[in-house]
Order: sequence, then C-alpha cells, then structure tokens
Amino acid sequence: MDEHTSPLLPLHGGEDSIHRSKSFHTQIKSIFTLKNFCVLLGPLLCTIICLSVKLEGPSPTTSRNMLGVLAWVFAWWLTEAVPMPITSMSPLFLFPIFGIAAADDVAHSYMDDVISLVLGSFILALAVEHYNIHRRLAFNITLLFCGDPLNPQLLLLGICATTAFVSMWLHNVAAAVMMMPVATGILQRLPSGSGESTVITKFCKAVVLGVIYSAAIGGMSTLTGTGVNLILVGMWKSYFPEADPISFNTWFYFGFPMAVLLFFALWVILCVIYCPRGSGDVLSAYLDKAHLKRELDLLGPMAFAEKMVLAVFSMLIVLWMTRSITDDIPGWGALFNDRVGDGTVSVMMATLLFIIPNKKQLGEKLMDWNKCKKLPWNIVLLLGAGFAIADGVRTSGLADELSKTLQFLAHVPYLAVAPTICLISGGITEFTSNNATTTLLIPLLIQIAQTINVHPLLLMIPGSIGAQFAFLLPTGTASNIVGFTTGHIDIVDMLKTGLPLKIVGTVVLSVLMPTLGVLVFVKNKEIPF
Repeated sequence: MDEHTSPLLPLHGGEDSIHRSKSFHTQIKSIFTLKNFCVLLGPLLCTIICLSVKLEGPSPTTSRNMLGVLAWVFAWWLTEAVPMPITSMSPLFLFPIFGIAAADDVAHSYMDDVISLVLGSFILALAVEHYNIHRRLAFNITLLFCGDPLNPQLLLLGICATTAFVSMWLHNVAAAVMMMPVATGILQRLPSGSGESTVITKFCKAVVLGVIYSAAIGGMSTLTGTGVNLILVGMWKSYFPEADPISFNTWFYFGFPMAVLLFFALWVILCVIYCPRGSGDVLSAYLDKAHLKRELDLLGPMAFAEKMVLAVFSMLIVLWMTRSITDDIPGWGALFNDRVGDGTVSVMMATLLFIIPNKKQLGEKLMDWNKCKKLPWNIVLLLGAGFAIADGVRTSGLADELSKTLQFLAHVPYLAVAPTICLISGGITEFTSNNATTTLLIPLLIQIAQTINVHPLLLMIPGSIGAQFAFLLPTGTASNIVGFTTGHIDIVDMLKTGLPLKIVGTVVLSVLMPTLGVLVFVKNKEIPF
C-alpha cells in the first residue's frame, strides 16, 4: 500500500500547479484583448501627441492638448471600445483636465436650444409610436398608391413616400424602425422559400432598400429628421453667434427640394434594377388592396388619444414653419422679440402630452414618464459632445492651426471644392457614424471657407449632407442595419443601389448649393468672419 499511495501526494500538487497555470494564462488572455487595446489606444494617442507635437499660434499648449483630446475621443468613437454615450461624456472631464475649457462652459454645450429641440421631438415621436399612428398613416398612404390591378412601381412609390414623410418629422432611424415592420408585413403575403420566383425576390429587395434609403433621404429635408442637421445648426450658432440662425423653415426651403430630387432618383433606380415590367402579373396573385384594407381595419377607428397626438404634432409643425417666415414677413416669433427658438416650441408641445387626458382611463394622460424611458439619450449626449468639441477646437486655436495646411485650396474653384468635400464626407461616413463624421469635419470646413473666402455654409452643408450619404455598407448607419437584419438584402444589393444613389446625391448637391443654397442661406454678400 505504501508503494502505491506515496506517489499520489506529489501528483495532486502537480494538478493544482497545472490548474493555477491555466488560470493565470486565462487571466493574461482576458487582459490582452483587442477591446482592451482599443481602450488604451485613446489615452496612448493623446499622450504621444501631447509629448511630440509642436504647434504655433497664440496658445500652442492648449491647441496641442485639444488635438490630443480629439485623437482620444475619436479613437474611442471609431473603435467603440467604450460605449458611445460614455465616450460622448468624456469632454466633460477631459477638457477641464487638459486646460481647454472650464467645467461649466463644457456642460453648457450639453443643453441648449438644439438639444431641447431633440428632446421634445423624441417625446412626440414616442407618442406617435405608442398609439400606432405611424402604422395607420402608412396603410392609408400606401392604399392610395397600390393601384387596381396591382402596380408594383406605384406600390413601391407609396411605401417609400410614406417612409420619407414619417422620417421628415421623426429621427430617420426611428422612422426606419417604425416602417420596416409595416413593409415586411406587406411582404409576408408573398411566398418564401427555395421556390420563390425572381420577381418576388427582387420586389422584396426593392421594398427593404426603399425603406432604409427613404428614411435617410426624408430625414435630410428637415432639422429634426437627423442628428447631423442638428449638429450643423448647433455648430453654426456656436461659431457665428451674431449671424442669423438656421431656423426650421430656412432649412426646409433648401432641404425639401433636394430631398425630393434624391427621392425620385432612388425610386427610378429601384424600379430599373428590381421592378421590371410585367412583375405586376406575378405579384397581383398575393398582394392587392384588399389585404392592405384588412390590415387597416384591424387598427379600428381613430380614438380620441390618437386624434389629440396627431393634432399636437400638426400644431408643432405649423409653429415651426411660421416662427420666422421671411425678412419682410415676420413670424409669430417677433411677438416675443425673437427670444423663442425651435426647441422652445418642441418642449412646449411635448409638455401638452402630459396634460391632455387620453380618455381611456380616469386621470390618465396622453403620455407619462414611464413611456419616455426609451428616449435616445445616446443621441442627446452625442450632440452635446459634438457641440463641446466644436467649441474646443475653436477656442483653443486648433482650428486656425489646421487651416494653415489648407492654404492651397484658395486657388481651387468652389465648384470643385464642394463635390470633393461631399465625396470625402460620404466616404468617411461609411466606416463611422454620420454624427461623428460631421463633428470632425465641420470645424475644418469652416477654416477652409475662411481660407478660400466663401460663405462657410456653402462648405458646411455639403460636408454635413455628404455625411448622410451612407448608402453602401450595412454599418454605415443604424437604418441600414435595420434593413440588413430582415434577410431580404445583402451587401451586393446595397452597393448596386447605393453607389448610383450616392453619385446622384453628390451631383444634385453640387448643383443646388451654388444656386438654391446661395439664395436661401446667403441673404447678403457678407461673409461672417
């Protein structure tokens, strides 16, 4: 027995040693991961820049520190090593620590009229979603375009037009999320599987692509349709506080005609690629007005709550459009000495939703705070970070230093600069968020405008709209991911449709900016530098 038992003791110790060794290696592997490397990448880049980069100007240290902080923030944004909302709050501690701005000054960037506009608009959007108003609107408009017998091209136009219209008043991602179930609900009437015909497959692709791209295009037409437009307006106000602000209706005069041109270009592209002639004969066996009418009937008649939400939303649109009309015809904002903004109206109308009863249960209002828990605070924080970065780049003197590298553009005609900026912005946005792209580019574009002596909006607008041309990859924007997850489209479909749409968008923007853009945004020949 002694001969057999004595070797067991050292063997047991050997097993413990092996276990500890494996545990140690596991811990090492958990530390040296790609995500942890990306977390360290931000402060590492910041440190390298602060130790090695030498800048000139009145405040070289502050400019250098701002460049380092930019590298830190954008490294985290691009890699998403830290959740984007948390990264968006990093200027609140980085700016004071690096001597770029005081804590109170940075905090002010996270709550201004533009942020108020976003909060009020999203509360209204949640009310629309809660009462299924978007579905009712979608079915009613689509019924108008369905045709009898079925016309696939007209049905596609109806679905896309509905999505674009919804996206004008809601955030484009919210519009895509709301409309995709409506679109796929229509497509569920079509047969699926290995025996599915090519006509049906193509039509499904056309509908899904139409929803995600129409949401992006509709959002371009209004200030509230996308965060990029709000970033543009906020930075314009920050850099040029004495200049006329970009109001809701001012942007609409330019954004809506541009969006209409892009929308019909999208429809033509989808019809040419995915809806050939004769497809109606195949689809009419499964899709007709009767199906859409049944879906609408299931919603029942409009209740009091739905009518009131729709009335409040309509009133908000009217107030937005009439606050400031023209220089000769002042809007209702003149009654308050122009102290009110679009955010004022947005929050005021949203407040009404918490006062008006819904007449479903005694004492219950149209909205309560529990329904607002889905507010997209990530977008609010991202907007605040964008405004803080814009202020930091300007006040630190970094913008002036960066502009010195762009002196060669003074000899390039504007007609060549604008499409180039649009293409650069549109290329970057395929690999990062359009909000982050806009936040990075606009301060540089303002300096380029000063260098070549043109009105800054003539470059800021192509840069910001170009950032919304994320049409090629699923990761370009959340709207693309919404469509990609349906399983009806792949990357090749997005490239086939998105590339010509991107080219058309660049051409349209290059033509409209020196014509309609000058008429709307450059009210006099003065450049606000």
